[in-house]
Amino acid sequence: MASSVAEELAQKQKEISVAEFFERNRHILGFDTLSRALVTSVKEAVDNSLDACEEANILPSLSVEISRLSKNEYKIVVEDNGPGIVKEQIPRVFGQLLYGSRFHTLRQSRGQQGIGISGVVMYSQLTTGRPAKILSKIGPERPAHLYDLIIDTKRNRPEILREEMVSWDKDTGTRFEVVVMGKYAREKRQSVLEYLKSTAMINPHARIEFQEPDGNFIAFERASEKMPQLPVEIKPHPEGCELGTVLKMAKETESHRLSSFLVNEFSRIGNRTAKEICSKAFLDVDLRPQELSRGQAKRLLQAFNIVKIMAPPTDCLSPMGEVLIKRGVKKEIKADMVATATRPPSVYSGNPFQVEAGVAYGGELPKEQLAKLIRYANRVPLLYQQGDCVITKAVESIDWR
Repeated sequence: MASSVAEELAQKQKEISVAEFFERNRHILGFDTLSRALVTSVKEAVDNSLDACEEANILPSLSVEISRLSKNEYKIVVEDNGPGIVKEQIPRVFGQLLYGSRFHTLRQSRGQQGIGISGVVMYSQLTTGRPAKILSKIGPERPAHLYDLIIDTKRNRPEILREEMVSWDKDTGTRFEVVVMGKYAREKRQSVLEYLKSTAMINPHARIEFQEPDGNFIAFERASEKMPQLPVEIKPHPEGCELGTVLKMAKETESHRLSSFLVNEFSRIGNRTAKEICSKAFLDVDLRPQELSRGQAKRLLQAFNIVKIMAPPTDCLSPMGEVLIKRGVKKEIKADMVATATRPPSVYSGNPFQVEAGVAYGGELPKEQLAKLIRYANRVPLLYQQGDCVITKAVESIDWR
């Protein structure tokens, strides 16, 4: 009997891994043009290094080197003095997409998706066929571990080509090396140089060395020995939760009573507030959270909006502060006047946020050119989303004359 069209189509269906998806849709990760691909590759490595240093309370000292191998082929080396990465984790961190330690935490950090640096490794092997080289050391008396690896995109797993112990004259740190297809445009606003300068400005506690493809060396010196405050992880706030999220949390909780589930899994809910929420939702405080139905979860969400619940704590944020912002701006821009401002923390839909700003005027800034606006999110320059916020629209609407 001839098979139906539906059966033939069914035989062609097969699962694809997340690595295969991003392999075919690399523009989603920021590799849509050659110039942007180079910036993205440097950015992901630098972001990882800064986060690692800050989490270990180490003043960051970074080295970035770009060498031109052929017309559009560049070698990128990023080295830091961070805490290093334990041997067993190196292949996963660099060779497995969606593998990371910050995705499930509610606190401010630069990278949270787990696809940044491994995305660079995948782009490298896709465009040049070369593996990434990672060297990492976690202590002065410990050996350094060297890996050459690529990503097995079928299984989204690291494929180790070389692994050995080597000597390295650093106490601790990580060195990341890849070869990528790219285009180095020094004068372009969205360039590696502009990214590093903007990064140095908003991270005055970091020292960054940069060697350009032509051998030109630039050092962005440290302007402060003070580390930014380390953000604290917080629990989800009821105001920002959706129905599916509540149902998922209820299924996965270790709490045996609905009231204890609310207290243990949410921010700003105590025993008294939990009982009031259950009362408003017409739910028994002793109900097993795992047995929560869709209708009951909807009533719970409605009760969240009725009961007065304190705003979430804002110590999950890590603001720079007006003094450090001013130092960062002054060390990179020779201006007559620099002013900074830090707003008090606010909350939107249960998510804490804080706005900080600085303005520089006069001095060596060009008089006849347009004003330059730099946007940051979590101390990361947003080179390719220059106008995607209401503050930008407000700045553009002002008659500065």
